[in-house]
Amino acid sequence: MLAGYSWEMATSTDPREAFEAIVRANQFMILATADEEGVPWASPVWFATTGFREYFWISSPDARHSRNLAVRPELAISIFDSSQPPLTGLGVYIAATAVQVPESELDAALQVYSEESQQVGLAPFERSSVVPPAKHRLYRATAIELFVLASDDTRTAVPLL
Repeated sequence: MLAGYSWEMATSTDPREAFEAIVRANQFMILATADEEGVPWASPVWFATTGFREYFWISSPDARHSRNLAVRPELAISIFDSSQPPLTGLGVYIAATAVQVPESELDAALQVYSEESQQVGLAPFERSSVVPPAKHRLYRATAIELFVLASDDTRTAVPLL
């Protein structure tokens, strides 16, 4: 259970409230990507979000999920606490499209990522850590659909803001 937060509490109030609580309570998300032939691949990444609509992470462009996104930008994201007991879990699902953050948007996106990084005790990320010749790049997924998973294995749509 997420810091005293239960599905029953969420459904008695607002699925969006549950969605946001689950995202805030977790630091990793799972990216589900596919290559040009549709072969799936899942990757955990540390993330930062802004407004629960955009999700940022840093990866190597050579990573399998990054190569997949370069040819097929559609992806699915799952965020959940993997320490929850079986059949009790709260989680979220996100359908999204992703891109490597363009140069013209890099400073604003890097600020979001760096602020979240500093909140968990990491150093701020500098532009030099995500542009050539650095190994990593900053990526952004933009949500198309949001869902909350209930303990009875039903998914409730959450409106995009």
